[in-house]
Amino acid sequence: MPALKPTDFTARVTWLGYVPDRDAGLRADPLHEAMLTWAGIEGEAHGGLTRPSCSRVAAQYPKGTEIRNVRQLSVLSAEELADVAAAISAADFNPAWVGASMVIEGIPDFTHVPPSSRLQAPSGATLVIDMENRPCHLPAPVISEDLPEAGKKFKLAAKGKRGVTAWVEREGVVKLGDTLTLHIPDQPVWAHLDAARS
Repeated sequence: MPALKPTDFTARVTWLGYVPDRDAGLRADPLHEAMLTWAGIEGEAHGGLTRPSCSRVAAQYPKGTEIRNVRQLSVLSAEELADVAAAISAADFNPAWVGASMVIEGIPDFTHVPPSSRLQAPSGATLVIDMENRPCHLPAPVISEDLPEAGKKFKLAAKGKRGVTAWVEREGVVKLGDTLTLHIPDQPVWAHLDAARS
């Protein structure tokens, strides 16, 4: 029996981008289409089959430990970015500010879709959602280059609206305007989740 359930929830790709050189900056360059490979988007600084561990997994590994890269892409919601823009007093939110790989529109409360869900493109290209991408301070100086007073407001404004990290399960092309279908794990919520988090 299938463990992943196709849903009636779909999303349209409204923005694609990549960060060519993370050392030079977080700002992403826009794309019309992206070739998703096993390592992520071709030429993306966050790509690769593995990556050095960071503060987000500090409870599991010493910083810099080589681990599987499940943060190949950063996927955000157009609706949630509109909320963030309003909170930081911006007319709109430029996905390049946060090094976004993809912005989609149409899935409500997108940042909180279940981990291990899939987003599947018409080409067959498929992303696996790892988990919520927690907001951090790194986009602040990038945002402030364009809107000096907005950058410092970002981290708080983006709480629960920063999108997800994802990795490529099946290679293929994703284009602007593509419709992605959401597939979710056919699994109940763990009954001990609240106890484990406390």
